[in-house]
Amino acid sequence: MTPYLGTDARLARVNTEREPSERLTIGIVATQAGVGVETIRFYERKGLISRPQRRARGFRSYSPETVERVTFIRKAKDLGFSLLEVQDLLSIRDEDGATCADVLRRAEAKIADIDARVAALKVMRRSLGALMHACDGTAPVAKCPIVISLRGRPRIRGSHAKG
Repeated sequence: MTPYLGTDARLARVNTEREPSERLTIGIVATQAGVGVETIRFYERKGLISRPQRRARGFRSYSPETVERVTFIRKAKDLGFSLLEVQDLLSIRDEDGATCADVLRRAEAKIADIDARVAALKVMRRSLGALMHACDGTAPVAKCPIVISLRGRPRIRGSHAKG
């Protein structure tokens, strides 16, 4: 039986828009940040994002700020920063007194690292290209210059070859 509320009773309006303080599920956080659910769990294990509150049924319950933090992590990773470097960037971002110069130093170091990797890749490409040039593709595999170069000489531990 429904109680009679009288003629002055008003129905409460249901707000269908998301409130800023609303808690989010792991799936919503993952979708909005552009990552997978397992990535969210991984970031939790690594301490990049806080462990979320649990709802009554045991579901993870994240704050909307988690989406921004995960997006920051994803974008920093897209720029080549390692998880350790991302953690450093997050610490700087959250530090009171930190400046753009602190972030700029990390970005400069990352560019130097990228340049070194590009140089190493160019050396690998030249080496592989030379091996490909030496291979006509008709010899048996045992005589293939690429396979032969990959075999190399076995190294014997504790001894050094002399001249």
